[in-house]
Amino acid sequence: MCGICGCGDTGEHHHEHEHDHGHDHGHDHGHAAEHAHAAGLAPARMVRVEQDIMAANQRHADANRTYFAERGIFVVNLVSSPGSGKTSLLVRTVAALKAEMPVAVIEGDQQTEFDAERIRAAGAPAWQINTGKACHLDAHMVGHALEHLPALEGGILFIENVGNLVCPAGFDLGEAHKVVILSVTEGEDKPLKYPHMFHAADLMLVNKIDLLPHVACDMELILAGALRVNPAIGSVAVSAATGEGFGAWLDWLRQGRERARRAQHGAMQARREALRRELASIDATLAG
Repeated sequence: MCGICGCGDTGEHHHEHEHDHGHDHGHDHGHAAEHAHAAGLAPARMVRVEQDIMAANQRHADANRTYFAERGIFVVNLVSSPGSGKTSLLVRTVAALKAEMPVAVIEGDQQTEFDAERIRAAGAPAWQINTGKACHLDAHMVGHALEHLPALEGGILFIENVGNLVCPAGFDLGEAHKVVILSVTEGEDKPLKYPHMFHAADLMLVNKIDLLPHVACDMELILAGALRVNPAIGSVAVSAATGEGFGAWLDWLRQGRERARRAQHGAMQARREALRRELASIDATLAG
């Protein structure tokens, strides 16, 4: 958590505070400025600050999830270490799906727009969030990034998180699934070294399998470690460079999109019922 790792809100999130995307995020970013100095706080105070941060983030995540559900948008939060090949994988994924369905990407990095530029060049809209000193995206940032993307009704939104296998594990962004990416060059022990991330993920993509003939990597050990941490995790071996294994990855995405589209009707019914109750309450107040 950020209360432990010490990353702080620098005010460099680079998003506007318009509220035209269907839900209001307010202005409590979740990264309270005070937690940037958590190392100097008493333990009890640090716990309270961290609880406040997580509670604020969860409110924004719930609002995001409602927004996505009502529009049938399937949302995937991609997490990994730096250099795992997330952006290369997304470029190939976007190229494969863009003619089939609406797709867009929210990119998270501490600085630069390099990754967003690569996604746009591949033919999909992308919005870059620069987090400054912060080591992960939060739900408030994601909610405001939606203001800069076109409508995605019935499509897929990819969120490429900041390269980090620690803090992103604990921050819900409103996504349907976390997908953790591990490259064969990183070693077989990553799932055991970073168990919280692999426990939080629903799918593990083992990337760069085209390099297997050239590196000492035991795929069975990678899978065994991931299953030890999370017995329910799925896995797909892929190469963003050659496209090997992409059929299974794309099928997983298509299935998730169909689930989101089927669930959209129920979400809209729930929204209608909530509005009906709100109007009834207003009528009762006016009548009184």
